This record gives sequence, C-alpha cells and structure tokens, in this order.
Amino acid sequence: MRPARQLVATAVAALLFTATVIFGAAPASAHDVAESTSPTGGSTVAAVPDTVSVTFNNRPLALGASIAVNDASGQNWADGPVEIVDAVVSQKLSPGAPAGKYTVVWRVVSSDSHPIEGNFTFTAQAGSTTPGGGTASASPSPAASAGTVPSAGTAAPGASATPEKAPDASQPFPWSIVGFAVVALALLVFLGVTARRKLAAGNDEEPGGE
Repeated sequence: MRPARQLVATAVAALLFTATVIFGAAPASAHDVAESTSPTGGSTVAAVPDTVSVTFNNRPLALGASIAVNDASGQNWADGPVEIVDAVVSQKLSPGAPAGKYTVVWRVVSSDSHPIEGNFTFTAQAGSTTPGGGTASASPSPAASAGTVPSAGTAAPGASATPEKAPDASQPFPWSIVGFAVVALALLVFLGVTARRKLAAGNDEEPGGE
C-alpha cells in the first residue's frame, strides 16, 4: 500500500509543479507588440519626414528606448532623444536627410520589463527641404501648408493612411510550454495508471497473506 501512496503523492506533486511552470511562464510570453509605424512600413513618402514613430499596444517603459533612422549609406539621421507619449515612441530626424530608402531600427523595454526590438523601411522621393527637417512635398496639403506636423503614430504626408503591422514585432507562440505541458500530462497519466495497478495488486494479495 505504501508504494502506491508514494506514486499518488508523486503524481500530485508533478501536477502542482506543472501548473506553477505553465501559469508562471504565461505572463512572460505576453510581451508588447508594435501595432503600426509612421511612415507605414514599406511605403513611399513624398519627402523625408521630420519624425518617425512606432505605436505599441501598451506604453513601453521609459528606459533604454532607441530608434535609429539609417539611410542607404548607413548614416543615422536620428536627432535628439526618443520621446514616449502614451503608447507612441517617436524619434526626430536631423535636417538635410537625403532622398532614398531608410531603415528604421527600434528597441524598447516592454511594459513587462522585457526588451523587444524590430525594424521597418520606407522610401522618400525627396530629401528634407525645410529648416527643421520637415516634410515639404511638391504638392503639400492644406494642413502641411499651415505648418502642421504629423502627430506621432499617424501616417506622414505622402504615406499610406492604412496602418501596417511592423515586421518582426510579433512574439512567437510559446510551443515549448505546450510541449512541456503535454509531457507532464503523459507523466501524470502513467503515474496514475501505475498507482492503480499497484493498489489492485495489493488488494488481490491481502486475502492470501492472511
């Protein structure tokens, strides 16, 4: 009877351990994700914007955030510190940025204290032409003519108005946790079946032993 009870106790302990690992690891896998970028990733804008931004599903921590805006030659045109307003992380550009393709590389600390990073690209048909590095275009809109600066998290002039998911921003599904859970469940089933057989064998032997 004692070996059977030990098997049952082991099964219960394994179940508690599995639950602790699964539920303890679940919050760690729920990192923040980038919902949209400005300019939209892969878009073509009329001119180099004065600001680029990434909008997340939660407000990142104001610690260790960085955004690099590299042109085709690899020069970084980021100017000044990164700004975080609500869930929008933005970076100003230096004046005089040339036309061409740009790669924006961002890195922030998720609201769960886990660093996340990603990148997106856009192409500017013209370089910065305003003193502040703004986005003067060949056919400015009324808002642009009035000096309105695109707000963080919205499409810059010339960019598509439809938000696009930033690449490399989604987190992979935690298959390792699922696999561990399956193995743990199989172990529990095995221990349960073994314990039941031990109990049945013990009951069959008791009448003979008397």
